[in-house]
Amino acid sequence: MAKVNFTAARVNGHSCPAGKSQAFIWDIAATGLGLRATAAGARTYIWQGKLDGATIRVSIGAPKDWGIDKARDEARRLKRLADAGKDPREEKAEQLAAVATRRLEARRKDATVREAWAAYLDAHRTKWSERHMLDHEHLAQAGGQEKKRGKGLTVAGPLAPLMGLKLSNLDAEHVATWLHGEAESRPTNAEQAYRKLRAFIRWCDERPDYRRLVPDGAYTARMVRDAVPRPKAKDDCLQREQLATWFNAVRRITNPIISTYLQGLLITGARREELAGLRWDDVDFQWRSLHVSDKVETATGRVIPLTPYLATLLLELKRLNDSPPNVRALARIGAEGKTWKPSEWVFSSKTSADGKLAEPRIAHTKAQQMAGLPHVTLHGLRRSFGTLSEWVECPVGVVAQIQGHKPSALAEKHYRRRPLDLLRMWHDKIEVWMLEQACIDFKSEQAIPKFKTLNTASQ
Repeated sequence: MAKVNFTAARVNGHSCPAGKSQAFIWDIAATGLGLRATAAGARTYIWQGKLDGATIRVSIGAPKDWGIDKARDEARRLKRLADAGKDPREEKAEQLAAVATRRLEARRKDATVREAWAAYLDAHRTKWSERHMLDHEHLAQAGGQEKKRGKGLTVAGPLAPLMGLKLSNLDAEHVATWLHGEAESRPTNAEQAYRKLRAFIRWCDERPDYRRLVPDGAYTARMVRDAVPRPKAKDDCLQREQLATWFNAVRRITNPIISTYLQGLLITGARREELAGLRWDDVDFQWRSLHVSDKVETATGRVIPLTPYLATLLLELKRLNDSPPNVRALARIGAEGKTWKPSEWVFSSKTSADGKLAEPRIAHTKAQQMAGLPHVTLHGLRRSFGTLSEWVECPVGVVAQIQGHKPSALAEKHYRRRPLDLLRMWHDKIEVWMLEQACIDFKSEQAIPKFKTLNTASQ
């Protein structure tokens, strides 16, 4: 191949002839140094030589980045490597890998809590329940946005002050200071946020992207453990003598959906979101059962009995849900380009975004205040079911299975599989006892014909 002395004019004037994909000129001053021009107009310095009898070629760089003298020096260095039996291409690959590793490590060290928290949630999105995921999202929300319900702005979540920190700065001192600040205004939320932060840090230590970034002792140091607030255990619960007043107040709520929902919470002992998420497809009036989502059995949920009194309340909601609106309302719906259809939700809401009941606490609190009852939360109704069931001497394991609690003993976990009819026997007794204490005149036999099985109906 012909060689020329590389000059600025020759380098700048080199181009690829028409009809060819690339063209080369070679330097006379440095062995193997060439300039390649492509049909697209790109020009690149290259080095070409022999290694173990085979021809190899290595790109050096564009003339705009490399001067002629520097390109010659690089060609001579590559020639020396090849003469020593080393492959210049492997050296270049190692250099690129080292650069990539340094950049990755730099990005790792710059990773923020917010970035890792988002990755943490994404990794568990298919494993956690919807409610559990929402709890984590709310803990880290920045706040300051318009509320979807009510007036005003949303409040920042307990973990929001930590989101802007680098993981490498999430040390024990920062965590302890954060806990002291949160504990002053919301100790219960601060304690819950600390437990979730602890699980998050453990997850980070197991991930290659974030491993060893969080300083040691971020959640185990003495100063952190001393700062964790110790919230008082809640004990709000309806007493036996309060049942008549409570039922009377709740049954007088004008909205039948909220009234039935609140009574359902007490009668079933379900979690508020479990009952609110009930669809009509989950209600079996024939076999007297409810299929509810479950915090423990997140994949399958659990099936609990449908007691007679609650069934009559749900039947009335079903009738109201399936009844079309009047002609004027139908015309208004049609003018909006919509069509009417019954709601899929048992406890439906025309104002909520997802169509199901979202905020029954206001009506419940107002009913309690008007009745002169001590305040009982929605979760307190669940607690009341577990407590009041002892009056009928119901086995603890039956109550736990109805409420969806984890088995608390080896026998319960491995040797107790109570069928639905056994649960129903005890659940009916609990409901009958509650109604007796509430002075509600309800004859369960009036509802029995609605629940006859196929065999009974055929007799």
